[in-house]
Amino acid sequence: MSQENRLEKTNRINLLFAFYESLLTEKQQTFLKYYFHDDFSLGEIAAEFEISRQAVYEHIKRAEQVLENYESKLGLLEKYDRRSRCLEELQQALERAGVTMDNNKPIHDLVAQLGE
Repeated sequence: MSQENRLEKTNRINLLFAFYESLLTEKQQTFLKYYFHDDFSLGEIAAEFEISRQAVYEHIKRAEQVLENYESKLGLLEKYDRRSRCLEELQQALERAGVTMDNNKPIHDLVAQLGE
């Protein structure tokens, strides 16, 4: 796997983790945090939990599958991406229309709330 693909995968897993963390088991959460957030190697995680590297690998792969399964069913990341694109388009349309904070604060406040 190329470095770019690995980075894309890591980013995707981190985003999915942000949405679905609470739906994972404690062990899945811990292993994913160590591997993707803290950049631990399989060997380091295995040593920490006194299990084999293969067991760590299988736990991580299973957790990744669970995250992807939740996303395929619930689509929270896809919906978030879509809303973000729409919000950006809305902000650009407001700029083109000349709507500024000075001449229409309520609209800008609503757009800011949507971005939160």
